[in-house]
Order: sequence, then structure tokens, then C-alpha cells
Amino acid sequence: MPLPLLSIVPPAFNEDEVLPKFHAAVSAFLDSLADRYRGEIVVVDDGSRDRTGEVLSELAARDARFRYVRLSRNFGQQAALTAGFEHARGDVVGSLDCDLQHPPEVVREMLAAYENGSEVVLGV
Repeated sequence: MPLPLLSIVPPAFNEDEVLPKFHAAVSAFLDSLADRYRGEIVVVDDGSRDRTGEVLSELAARDARFRYVRLSRNFGQQAALTAGFEHARGDVVGSLDCDLQHPPEVVREMLAAYENGSEVVLGV
């Protein structure tokens, strides 16, 4: 039986400068969980006007775990998250911001709550 899939879904709006750092940090985090979870990253470009789309395309070409969705215009963070959740394939789905305000390691604590029986875990 395959390991469960963990999807990380960040909304992105004009994030071209931080996306490579975000990708590196989340990829390292997913690698650290490889004995318990498979991982995917599904970034939603919420109508960015910078190079976010190009950076997402480059990252997706290099990493099979990385996918992205581009919205036709800026719809806002909640709509972007909803789109990301709809495209995520994970058994477990979580969200992080691309700016790394909250490091991916916080997801480890959330996974512990999930693994102890919680169906929904919120970060504060």
C-alpha cells in the first residue's frame, strides 16, 4: 500500500523572488517526511503581474512533485486557496504562504495532531 500523499498548497501573488527559496524549503521538508508521506506542492498563481508564472513553470519542469494553477486574474487569497485545494490530490492537505513567514516545519506539528485523530488542524 502506498504512503499517504501530503499536499502543500500556497497561494502566490507577485512572489517571483521568494518562490525558489520556498520551493527549496518545502522540498527539504517533504524529503524529511519521505518515510511516512509522499509529497506534492500545488502553488496557485493568483493573477501575478511579475515573473511568478515563469518561475512556477521552471520549478515544475525540474520537480515532478511541483505543480501550479494560474488564475486569470487576482481573485484573492481565499479563492486561490480554494482553487489549490480543488487541484490537490493529497490524502492530507495543508497550506503555507510563499513568503515563509511560517516555516514548513510547522506542518510537522499539524501532522502530529492529524495523526492523533484530528480531522481538521488550524494554525494560529
